[in-house]
Amino acid sequence: MPLHSVSVAGVVVREDGRVLAIRRADNGAWEPPGGVLELGEGIEDGVRREVYEETGIHVGVERLTGVYKNLRRGVVALVFRCRPEGGQVRLSDESVEVDWLTPAEVSVRMAEVYAVRVLDALRGDTSPSIRSHDGRRLL
Repeated sequence: MPLHSVSVAGVVVREDGRVLAIRRADNGAWEPPGGVLELGEGIEDGVRREVYEETGIHVGVERLTGVYKNLRRGVVALVFRCRPEGGQVRLSDESVEVDWLTPAEVSVRMAEVYAVRVLDALRGDTSPSIRSHDGRRLL
């Protein structure tokens, strides 16, 4: 029986349209903040926890914007659009840089499989996207 893990991420959108992003300590990649959902943890609680742990920003979760599966690793990511509700940007053990990026900067700095998550969350359409990828490219 194959095992899957579930991760969550928050696309935190500021009033000026900029999006919160981290540059990961382990691989230097830019991504929306997020991580593995803990056993016994509510999904939205996990989003709020992960964003706060990695960036210092408290968020309100607005809506599910996408479900993404890494077919190679068996990771299912639930991505939510969020709004900032306080806190101060800071680094963590997992982030070496935290920044508010424009949508254009997201497309340049993030790998395709992460940029699409942010761009899906910025769409006005309220139905979540469902996509598969191999860890690098959408399939």
